[in-house]
Formats: sequence, structure tokens, C-alpha cells
Amino acid sequence: MNASKIVSDSAVITWRNVMNVRRNPDWLLGATAFPIMFVLLFAYVFGDAIGGPGGGSGEYREFLIAGIFAQTVAFNSSYTVIGFANDLQKGIIDRFRSLPMSRLAVLVGRTTADQVLSIVVLVVMTACGLLIGWRIRSGVFDAVLGYLMILLFAFALSWVGAYIGLVARSVEVANSAGLIWMFPLTFISSAFVPQESLPGVLGSIADWNPFTAAVNATRQLFGNPSPAGWPEPSGWPAENAALYAILSCIVIVAIFAPLATARYSRVST
Repeated sequence: MNASKIVSDSAVITWRNVMNVRRNPDWLLGATAFPIMFVLLFAYVFGDAIGGPGGGSGEYREFLIAGIFAQTVAFNSSYTVIGFANDLQKGIIDRFRSLPMSRLAVLVGRTTADQVLSIVVLVVMTACGLLIGWRIRSGVFDAVLGYLMILLFAFALSWVGAYIGLVARSVEVANSAGLIWMFPLTFISSAFVPQESLPGVLGSIADWNPFTAAVNATRQLFGNPSPAGWPEPSGWPAENAALYAILSCIVIVAIFAPLATARYSRVST
């Protein structure tokens, strides 16, 4: 099947999935309410304890937002998991199989639609960050690159979600499987605290965690340094955060896109 057919079929599936979000606004509410709650908790409840005196009302909030952005799009990949599991359970995947369309289009359409959801959520989270005092300290070009970094990371994780959703086969299992792996990914990182503050092996995991690289690269692009007195991240992943984040995203897609495609072929026969 030629590339133009795959693109056109993917566009149809993307539109179908975007319309599903429109018909189920509770998805969008859930995708925004959770990160807003985290912003308020860490900025106003835990900010002084984590950021030091005055940290909750100053530098820590600017440090926090990049981590919240990355956490938000990471958790949004659970909608990819649930979406595929729901389509499998309702027999929609079998209907797609009966149509003269590219099977890859179903996967690309779902992951692309989830990027649309991520963009909408990032707009909401940007407004929330501005309201609590966060500011982008870099130029427009770097700021755009910062958002693109987050979206690239979201796209990579959506392929992980696609594979898990096709393996889960039921919405009930997907609800748990889509979130369990997210917690160590996001919390053993520099999202909320400096990675140097994590003890022993946890610190080493955080250093090489692709989530940490995406967060650090976004902070650099936004011009949001660590609060005064905090240790600066060191080591190759930290010193080359943008490069490591991009390479990590490429590796994740290279691994999970073929896995998801192979799994889709098996569940569709």
C-alpha cells in the first residue's frame, strides 16, 4: 500500500478519534484536572518544603512547570491504552479489518489524535502556569522548541500506550496497565526535585531516565533554571539533555511501533 493511502487513511482515523474526545468531554476534563491538581499541590502545599524558604512562591514554581508538562503528556498516553482496549472490546478493530484500509493507519491515527489532545492540554497547563507566576525566560524560538520537545516525548510514549492497549484486550485491565508504569517513570526523575537529591541507585536511574532528559531539556529551552542553592545536574545525560531526550524518543518509537504493529496484526486476524 502506497504512502499516500496510509496518510489519507491515518487522517480519517485521526479525525474519528478527535471527534470521540469531542463527544466525551469528560476525557478532556480528566486530562486537565489531574495536572492542575498537581500544580496547585506542589506550588502551594509542598513548594516551601521542597523549594526551601520562599520556594513555593518563586523559583520553585518555574522549576516545577516543565516537570508538570512532561508528566501531563506522559499520563495522557493512558488514553491511548484505553482507546485501543475499548476498540478491541467493542469489536471496532474487527470492523476496521474488514475495510480496504492500511492497518498501520489505525495505529498512526490513534497516536496522532492523542497529540491533538496533548496540544489542547498543554495550552490549558500553560495558562495555569502563567497564573501561578511561571514565565518563559528564553526567546520565542527556544520556547517553541521546548513545546516541540514535550510533544515529541508524548508521541514516543503514545506508542508504548498503543502496545499496552493492544495487549490488555479489556478496558478494565487497560485502566490499571496504562498508569502503573507511569509512576516510577515520572517520580524517579527531576520532575519535582533535583535528581542529585535521590539516593543511591534511584539517583542513577533518574540520571538516565528519558523522562528526566525531556524535563531538563525543556527547562533549558524555557530558560527556567534550578532554584538558587540547588545542585546543578551533572553527567552526560544532563549535559546533553536535548540530544539524549531526542535519541530516547527515537529508540522508544523504534522499539514499540513495530511491537504495536505486530500485535495489531495478530489481534486483527
